[in-house]
Amino acid sequence: MENGIIKRDIFDKLESFLGTKNIIVLHGARQVGKTHIMYFIEKFLQKRGEETHYIDLEDSRFVEILDRGVDSFTAYLKGEGIKNKVTVFIDEIQYLQDPSSFLKLIVDHHPEIQLIVSGSSSFNIKSKFSDSLVGRTVNFEIFPLSFSEFLRFKKINTSMTDKLLSLYNEYMAYGGYPKIVLDDDIKHKEIYLQQIIDTYIRKDISDLANVKDTKKFNDLLKVLASFSGQLLKVSELSDICGLALQTINSYLEILEETYIIKLVSPFSTSAKVEIAKTPKIFFYDTGILQMLWFKRLQNGNVGNIFETSVFSELVKKFGIENINYWRNKNMNEIDFILNKNNEILPIEVKSNFSQFKKSKINSFLEKYKIKDFYVIGLLGEKNKEYYKYPWEII
Repeated sequence: MENGIIKRDIFDKLESFLGTKNIIVLHGARQVGKTHIMYFIEKFLQKRGEETHYIDLEDSRFVEILDRGVDSFTAYLKGEGIKNKVTVFIDEIQYLQDPSSFLKLIVDHHPEIQLIVSGSSSFNIKSKFSDSLVGRTVNFEIFPLSFSEFLRFKKINTSMTDKLLSLYNEYMAYGGYPKIVLDDDIKHKEIYLQQIIDTYIRKDISDLANVKDTKKFNDLLKVLASFSGQLLKVSELSDICGLALQTINSYLEILEETYIIKLVSPFSTSAKVEIAKTPKIFFYDTGILQMLWFKRLQNGNVGNIFETSVFSELVKKFGIENINYWRNKNMNEIDFILNKNNEILPIEVKSNFSQFKKSKINSFLEKYKIKDFYVIGLLGEKNKEYYKYPWEII
């Protein structure tokens, strides 16, 4: 903790890039804590005696200064009394007209300035970041709090194992957005989550993604919430929502790039098979999911909420690129196939351990000559070595 600001796990991964020539870029949805992380880094650097400066581009005055170019920016820093080496934090970099050119000129011609920038939507950043920045940036994806971070934010000792089950149920029910975690009033949680959804539709979707029919987009989003953890057939969505296939595919891409959902491809040793088969859809946050699906937060394991929460934990610990699912022609299915340190680990998710039938996973174990697997659960007798609680995935 730096001056009361709670450390996020991502700091351990990005710390080694501080003081280098790289531009550090933080991607993530609104309100997941990017600004919090930047404040933590700033306090960390200040404690080491290093000079820092923070710019929030939600303030249009700073957008005007930076859009005028690098000379305007460096003149502004001099006016602020900054003459030596400095780390400059720029929040919401996507608001600049041409961030690529600006960032490239800084990194190439001003080695005394290291930039740490954030953006709320990677699709918008990607559209404005050109190939000229290749080799000049290191990118970090920021997600809602993991369960371990949830415990840290609530100042709960992880050795209190007798309370972890009820705490995970709370985490699963309300999600991992920091503001929601820190407020104990359920009505407040619902209001905050709805505000996040409304701001997302109004700003990221309407303004940044230039989606004109936000009502149909919102209707699709609500339908998708009921599909989390299931196979996603775009043709069915087209019939349900009355949208063209091309439009739905475009909307799905936007939702992925703004860190609301992820389409998980099937596991296969053949790349062609992975591309061809139907993906599964997951939401990144169970609180957002429930507000879209039920219009309120449910205090319990409803539908695929538990599986969605496990997906979210896997992403935060191992990276989305290491997660697939598996299904064969006989309809045997495994919820997740995790690539863990280049070793394949099948994972089944069951609300109650007693629901697990090993016969469902045997065909995969035999085909790929694998012995180890996990069954992630919350209820029932935990009497097998491969039975794990969600927080025991390491």
